[in-house]
Order: sequence, then structure tokens, then C-alpha cells
Amino acid sequence: MRHTSPLTTRRRVVGSLAAALLCAAGLAAPAAARDAGGAAERPFRPSTTEPQTAEPQTTRSQGAGAQAAGTRAPDAKLPDGLALTPPMGFNNWNSTHCRAEFDEAMVKGIADIFVEKGLKDAGYQYVNLDDCWALPQRDANGKLVPDPKRFPNGIKAVADYVHAKGLKLGIYTSAGTKTCSDIGFPGALGHEVSDARQFADWGVDYLKYDNCNNQGVDAKKRYIAMRDALKATGRPIVYSICEWGENKPWEWAADVGHLWRTTGDISDNWSSMLSIMKQNLPLAEHAGPGRWNDPDMLEVGNGGMTGTEYRTHFSMWSIMAAPLLIGSDLRKATPETFEIIGNKEVIAVDQDPLGKQGKVLSSQDGRWVVAKEMKDGSRTVALFNETGSAQSIATSAKAVGLPEADGYTLRDLWQHKSYNTAGAIAATVPAHGTVLLRVAADGKWAKNPSAVELGLDGAPLVEAGKPEKLTSKVTNLGRTPAQKVSVTFTGPSGWRIKATSPSTASSLRTGTSLRTSWSVSAPQGAAPGAYDLTLKTSYRSPGGTRAQSVLPLTAHVVVAPPAGNSAVSDLPWMSAVNGWGPVEKDTSNGESAAGDGNPLTIGGVVHAKGLGVHAASSVEYYTGASCEKVSAKVGVDDEKDPKGTVTFEIWADGKKAASTGVLTNADAAKSLSADVSGAQIVRLVVTDGGDGRDSDHADWAEPVLSC
Repeated sequence: MRHTSPLTTRRRVVGSLAAALLCAAGLAAPAAARDAGGAAERPFRPSTTEPQTAEPQTTRSQGAGAQAAGTRAPDAKLPDGLALTPPMGFNNWNSTHCRAEFDEAMVKGIADIFVEKGLKDAGYQYVNLDDCWALPQRDANGKLVPDPKRFPNGIKAVADYVHAKGLKLGIYTSAGTKTCSDIGFPGALGHEVSDARQFADWGVDYLKYDNCNNQGVDAKKRYIAMRDALKATGRPIVYSICEWGENKPWEWAADVGHLWRTTGDISDNWSSMLSIMKQNLPLAEHAGPGRWNDPDMLEVGNGGMTGTEYRTHFSMWSIMAAPLLIGSDLRKATPETFEIIGNKEVIAVDQDPLGKQGKVLSSQDGRWVVAKEMKDGSRTVALFNETGSAQSIATSAKAVGLPEADGYTLRDLWQHKSYNTAGAIAATVPAHGTVLLRVAADGKWAKNPSAVELGLDGAPLVEAGKPEKLTSKVTNLGRTPAQKVSVTFTGPSGWRIKATSPSTASSLRTGTSLRTSWSVSAPQGAAPGAYDLTLKTSYRSPGGTRAQSVLPLTAHVVVAPPAGNSAVSDLPWMSAVNGWGPVEKDTSNGESAAGDGNPLTIGGVVHAKGLGVHAASSVEYYTGASCEKVSAKVGVDDEKDPKGTVTFEIWADGKKAASTGVLTNADAAKSLSADVSGAQIVRLVVTDGGDGRDSDHADWAEPVLSC
């Protein structure tokens, strides 16, 4: 995706009022039709920043399939028995865009892999073509023409191949005069009947209907027109409304399409995925069989996130009952990617026939509990950790809606192991991780070993060559005792980790814990950065069944901050998350590449030192309880004039110490400071100001840490 261009501005006009209404209603506006705050901020996909001229309204009446919008009788109304569970399949866009590798061979190859790798058996069904499959012009009869280089045998031949595998084919067009590609392939506005008939004749089973170049025509009319045209073909075609959430389709589209995008496009990074998830979660009441909130396609396997983050992505899309459309090129996929997208226990959560979307029970300080009611009476519970360090996250069987019982079966859907619990549902969750559990009052709990929570007090922050004291804790959550409990702690080669208190216990009753002190030191000369540690406990149930729990941890080798006043941009950070491109030192955020920023400029004033970021952003520094104050001049960088609204925050050990409130590009630099006395970690945060991340280029100018 690209930053704002004249094209971006033109395509945003239709949705600006809807976005404003979303903000007024207290919801984060879907990041539709926006610039480079991650691809989630722009639903269209030009590969150039050059403007394009809007097509005249008269193009709507051209072509053999022209018709007035919304003229069919009410009997065309959905639902019609399709998409009773969220659609599952593949879409090429996230991995190929319009590149030449998107062609007939790729599509057939994906269909082959669905069968060979067991994805078809896991429930994946649709192999969907996105933009760029057609020629830029219709033929003399107003018909769409498949690109002969990409699809030399036509679309029907591809559909026949896919159908022969027991799968289904999807296709793409836009509810405008042209599609979203900068090349400008023909859209279906004014050609709904003709195009729908072509799709049906080719054997298409799924239509993704985008929103670009819509000429300002009312969204409902445009999408109803295609709904009626699809119905008129007599072919069952799943209808995906891709209007980016601009006109709140969750409020009106249940009788129009089977799924509707609630946000702009996703991109393959943590910030984008997290932002989209947060926009989609509040819409749970609108989802159900045949009518699904769609937070966009999966990025699992595309390389921009860690395995832990991709498991969170897949877990949260599943508990939200979102469509599961694989966005990576499976011909190049790793075993880990197949393990994630092929997890049948997680897929069963997404595909549960009750059709409930999970609801947020709590989200304090980035510790999320989301619960989903299942048809068999159980509950699936996601314990999701938004933060950059391991966190203990807890709820209870009662809180998630289960009836009172002597005990409960708790199934870990990623470990594929079952435990019993007396009612507590808890886990220490790694940074950016999700523990996904299915909990049932099924009377079978006693055959399973107790669930335990394995955790560590405090964040493992270690100065090279200097021992650090850490304390682990094993807590029995189960109804039965945990017996012969032992705990081990290991790290990379050269690290010294030694227990300084007992690391075993003969038995732990319900609710009791084994606490073990550890001396942890990194080798002298170890480079600052993140290192993997593993905390593990093993134990037995009263029946003798052996169980274990493993907690992967990230330790940081840190450098003590210097005494006196230091420019923050000269200090090493522990971690940095940015909404678009990397965090830049002493320049603005710029574009998506490292080092492409401009001089930090707020209100015409240039600042030599600082950080250039893009909402949503978080930069963490180790302060080791030896610093007293952080101060800076903050504001929206002039490079995005006149756009951008952000809020600057300073956090100390997980507590907000200072905030600016919402600032815009019209504001001069504002002084911001916070008392951070005693804090181990200081975090500099920029949020989107509540209206999405469009143009949110933010500067921490002249930031100083006083120690």
C-alpha cells in the first residue's frame, strides 16, 4: 500500500462522512480508504502515486448488462442458505498483488495443495481470484475478457479444474466503473446483470465485490444491484461485500450479502492486524449464520510477523467467526504455516454452527479475554496479550457463561491437550501471544490432569555479566492435586540460570503455588537485545498421568541508562512497533523504507533530534529504576499537511504517566513530560486519535531522558 496521493484523496470522499459518523458513535473508524498507516488504512491498491481522472457518470449506462440499481422484487432478499459458517479458502492478493506470478498455474497449484496438504479436509473450500485477472477493456459486446497471458484457457477452464478437486472458485470485481488496481480493470457498475451472468456461466461460486471508483453512487443501491443480478442467474454464489465498512454494512447488509468487510485492507504486520482486530471485535452482535463480519484476509505465512503473532492472528480471526481466507502463497509455505492454518481444533471454533462471534469480556492494560459460545454448550476463551512482555491473564468459568459445576474440562487448542480446572481459567501468555482454550462443564473433567498456570514475576531484564533475581510460580488451577511437581528454567548457551530455592513440591492442592527463586545472568559481553528463555514444569495427576506446561519467555539484555540528560534517539530501545515502516531516529517517519524520512518538522519548526513514528506506535526503553523524567516536544509532522490526528502518551511500568490528548497537524509542538521515578521500563506511545491512522506521522522532537 501507499501513502496518501491525489488518488487516495479522491477515493476517500465517498466514505468520509461514514467515517466521521463512526467516530461520533464511539467506535474506531474502519481504516478504509486511507494512506500508509499500514495496508489496513487503504482498501484500494494502486502501485503509483499519480492521480487518475474519475470516469464520467455516463459510463454506468454502457454495456449489455446495464440496469437500474435495486429494481428486483423483494424475493431476491438474502439469506438463501449459503455461508452458514464463515467461508474458508484462499485469495491471492496479499501474496501476489498484480504481479505476473498470479496466473492459471498458481490457481491450479493452490487447488492441488488444498487436497494434498489436507486443507480441503480441514474445511478450506474456495480458491479465489482477486484483481487483475481481466483485460483493461471489455469486448465489443460489453463483456469481460480474461487476460490471455494469465489465463490462456479462460476462467471456466480454471473453474472446471477447481471443481474437479471438489473445491469452489471465487472471482473479484468492483462496484464502480473500474476496479481498485491503478491499471483500472473494468468494474461492474452499470454492468451488474451482464457480469453476474458471465460469472455464473463460468462456474463461479464466490464474488468479492470491491468499492473503488464508485462515482458517488449510494452504497446500498450498488450492492443491492449486484445481489439481485447474482440471484437472477440461479447459481448459488457467495457474495462478499467489500465496501471497507464505510457505510456500516453490518447494520444493513445481512439481507444483501453473506459477509461484509468491516475495515480497510490488512497488511502483514502486527500493528495492522491488531488495529483491524480492535475494529471488528465490537461488532459481534451483527454476525451469525449467513451474515459475517469480515476483518479481511489472513496474512499467516507472508513473513511480516512472528509465529507467535500469526497464531494470535489465526486464533482471533477464528474466535471472531471471521472468514478464513489464506493470503500466502502456499507453494512457498513453511511447515509452521501449514501447522497454523491447518489446526482443525482452532478451525472448529471458527466453523461452529451456532455462528456466534466472540465477545470481549475484558481488555485492561492490553490483557484481553474474549469468549465465544459454542453449539455444544462449551465456551472458547482467548487469553490474548497485546503487550510486549509476558502477562498473566485470568477469567473464570462463571464469567464466560458456563453453569456451576464441580469441575470443568479445559482443552488447549494449540497444545492439543486436555486438563481439569476447578473454575479458574488462567495462563501466563507470551508477548503478542494468545492461549486459546475450550472449556466445558461436561462431567468428564476428572480423567484429565490438573491445569496449572506457569508464570514469572516481573520482566526478565538482565545486564550482561550481572546476576538478576527472578521468581517463577506454578499454580494448580485444577480440582485434583498436582503431584511430584518440578520446574526447570533454561536459556541460551553461555547463560547461567540457577535455582536458589526449592524447585520441586510433592503435591499442590487447588489454588496453591510453588514459588522458586532463580539467579539469571547473561554472559559478559552479551549484546543488547532479546533472547529466548524457557520455563517448564512437569507433574502428575492422582491417577499417575504425567503432564507438563511450557512457557516460552523473552529476556532482554539491557544497557543501564547513562547518568544525566540523554537524547532518547541516541539510546538503544528494547522494542519498537510502528504503524507504517520502521521507527526513524532523528528524521520523520517518511515512507515505508528505513531511512527515508525528512527533517523532523512541526508547525514549520525543524528539530534536529527525535523519533519519527506512525500511529499506532510504541517504543520501549530500559530505565532500570534510575531515571526521574522524560520530556519532549511532540506533534504531527508537517510532511502530512493538512492531515493527521494523534495522541502522545508516556507509560512507566505499564501505567500511563502523561498524555497530550488529541493533536492535529494544525497544532504547534506541545511540551510533554512525565515523572518516571522508579520505573524499570518507559514506553513512548502514539495512538491514532480515535479516527483511524490516515496520515498519522508523529514526532517525538527533542526527547530527553533524565537519570
